[in-house]
Amino acid sequence: MTNDLLARRARFLGPNVPTFYDSPVHLVRGEGVWLWDAEGRRYLDCYNNVPHVGHCHPHVVDAIARQAALLNTHTRYLHEGILDYAERITAKFSHDLTQIIMVCTGSEANDIALRMAQAVTGKTGLIATDNTYHGNTTAVSQLSTRRPPIGGYPPHIRRVPAPDSLAPLGGSLAAQPQEFAESVARAIAELEAAGHGFAGLMLCPIFANEGTPGIAPGFLDATAKVVRAAGGLILCDEVQPGFGRVGSHWWGHEFLGFAPDVVTLGKPMGNGHPVAAVVTRPDIMAAFREAFGYFNTFGGNPVSCAAASAVLDVIEAEGLVANARDVGAYTTALLGDLDHPAIHDVRGFGLFFAVEFARAGQPAPDIAARVVEAMRERGILLGRGGRAQHILKIRPPMPFSRGNADEVVQNLAAILTEISA
Repeated sequence: MTNDLLARRARFLGPNVPTFYDSPVHLVRGEGVWLWDAEGRRYLDCYNNVPHVGHCHPHVVDAIARQAALLNTHTRYLHEGILDYAERITAKFSHDLTQIIMVCTGSEANDIALRMAQAVTGKTGLIATDNTYHGNTTAVSQLSTRRPPIGGYPPHIRRVPAPDSLAPLGGSLAAQPQEFAESVARAIAELEAAGHGFAGLMLCPIFANEGTPGIAPGFLDATAKVVRAAGGLILCDEVQPGFGRVGSHWWGHEFLGFAPDVVTLGKPMGNGHPVAAVVTRPDIMAAFREAFGYFNTFGGNPVSCAAASAVLDVIEAEGLVANARDVGAYTTALLGDLDHPAIHDVRGFGLFFAVEFARAGQPAPDIAARVVEAMRERGILLGRGGRAQHILKIRPPMPFSRGNADEVVQNLAAILTEISA
């Protein structure tokens, strides 16, 4: 069956369409934090942030079905769903972030955020880290590091060194925040000197794709001052840390303690339904609407709004932000007790965890890869991240429990006893 599916993928989808794991998993069903494959084997999902409130949550499924059976159209007709959702979601923000554009994907949301920065400033220069990912449109893919653009990175883009816990900027974790700010300042100066000017800095507030490296509240304070002094915007990609995943707050930028100008939302927003959004201030929205004629046929449709609103219902009714705080702290403590000479660091931000492996100060991606494969064989799904793919990426759905944490860490401990440094 697996070989047949892989052959059909190659025939119909083309080359280089990635799958997870040496032996790909053929999933057929999900519920809560669990997934089942075609042979009936159950897996504990510790990787997927898309089913934010749990796979196939009945309240979200019902909301989608009921609205799909009633009406689905676009926002050139009036409907209350987008307004009700806008009112609910903007109430979760401060800093006068009171208006939204709804779209279908985080890539689209980030693309709009870049254009907002350019509309407000009248400049084109953009900055991101050199170890990030913000989506698949032409504009945002030029910020990302998975594949260099055809013809190289465009001249209006600067990619600054990403924070790193193994080799911190400035030589130490204490020096890293200031060194990051200074690298952004240098990039701004380069963009201004080249005639592009500086429009904005895009980042994930917990640097998720960079491996959540050595950050804490206040990390971006100096950087924010640099951006503000240069007249640019801070564009905050909350696709991974948002909707309470960090536990202490609804949003990653609240955890770090800075005020973004534009916030983008994506995958967890609809629990798997394709819905995303951009949240910003009225002045920025007005500048964008004046500069660009933007309309999205599927963005903000009634079914998407019903899905997104149902996700908020579940987060609030089931206390999932508090659960992320409680279970996150519990799990981080358990992970901190793991004993292996190649563990360089363990980090936790609510229900987002990282276990970093290194030898003699150098990344050890082979160990991370072996752990991920061994955990899959034991029925637990993890991923990897970081520049060298040497960091375990543990990011389960929000209903993840202390019992689930016990199962994960017990299996990790057993596997690590079998892997030499």
